Amino acid sequence: MTDLDTRPAPPSPLRQPRARAAPPPARGEDTRLAQLKAMRRRATALLVFMTGVFLALRLLTGNHGWAGYAQAFAEASMVGGLADWFAVTALFRRPLGLPIPHTAIISERKDQFGATLGEFVQQNFLSADNIGERLRTFQPAERLAAWLTASEKADLLAQHAANAAIALADLVRDEDVHRVLAEEIEAAVESLPITAMAAKVLRLMTAENRHDEILEAMLRALQRFLEANQATLRERFGAESPWWLPGAVEDRIFERLFDGVRDLLRDATTQPDHAVRVQFGEWLDDFIERLEHSPDLQARGEQLKRELLDHAELRSWTSSMWKEVKDSLRAQASDPDSKLRTSLAGAVAAAGQRLATDEALRAKVDELIESAARSFANQFHEETAELISGTIARWDTAQASQKLEVLLGRDLQFIRINGTVVGGLAGLAIHLVSQAL
Repeated sequence: MTDLDTRPAPPSPLRQPRARAAPPPARGEDTRLAQLKAMRRRATALLVFMTGVFLALRLLTGNHGWAGYAQAFAEASMVGGLADWFAVTALFRRPLGLPIPHTAIISERKDQFGATLGEFVQQNFLSADNIGERLRTFQPAERLAAWLTASEKADLLAQHAANAAIALADLVRDEDVHRVLAEEIEAAVESLPITAMAAKVLRLMTAENRHDEILEAMLRALQRFLEANQATLRERFGAESPWWLPGAVEDRIFERLFDGVRDLLRDATTQPDHAVRVQFGEWLDDFIERLEHSPDLQARGEQLKRELLDHAELRSWTSSMWKEVKDSLRAQASDPDSKLRTSLAGAVAAAGQRLATDEALRAKVDELIESAARSFANQFHEETAELISGTIARWDTAQASQKLEVLLGRDLQFIRINGTVVGGLAGLAIHLVSQAL
């Protein structure tokens, strides 16, 4: 607000003021405000000084000789200074509060200025051609490669990626995840032909004689069990024997039974063509055939699937699995040395290194970025202009006008000073011409 006009501008008779948002604070606004006030005082002081000179010369001297030239200069300076004061003031408010037409221009036409500014910025700065040209000179792929290959940048991006994963995990409801997991697991299990799969696995085992290895492992396990539990088995045999059987006879019978079973297991383990092995192979082949073709076994397999899906432990496991995933993700995201963070950082650095060394890849990335930017600019060019015009339209009119005055006012005060000086020189020139004629 100038020194000559300290009253607030009245509301426009054409538009009632509305409650709007204040424009965001500009950087260095306090400094600009101080500079504006200083320049305003200088411009006003110069106008007052020239007014004083004119009055002094008018009252104390005539308008002849040198005094006439001085009066002409001072008078024209006052006119020029007042005219430019009016012009500068009329941009932001009504001079002296008078309802003069075409004043308070910024306040009255703020929304129109916003629309014009939005269209101007969109057409001259944010057009697809301008953005594409700028991106070609900017070389985003090369800059991205340099950024990614820096170790601290890779670690930072890995941290942000991990935090984003946590935020995404926290965004979804646990109940929804539990339901989806349960449905997916149930659908996967339901679609499994369990008996056919079991038959295929067993056929693979028999084709590569893996069933012999399994049988040998079972036989050795039985041998170890017998050796480790011989005393227990003897006690159990004695408890089941008739009371009238002498102890020595019991011992002899048990030893013969025990040795017979142990020898059978040892022979079956060491002899590839042992009858136990042959019988096991035949039984396994028959079992595979029944798995593939027996309706009873297939029905039993389907029943086992339903029992598995209905089991409370499975439902509890699906519920706890998501919590464990989230807890693990949160723990690894907070630890810079975790496998997750180090793997992400390594992947980022590797991508940056490849981008830095592969010129064809950089060219392709630059092309993709430029194409995406052009597509965005073409698709949202109207929204870009509306963003600027809409933002300015939401600003409070008085506050927006004040902020623009703070931003531009210091330079505009030079117009007042120049108008005072140039007006005086013009008046002096006119006086010289009039005297010459």
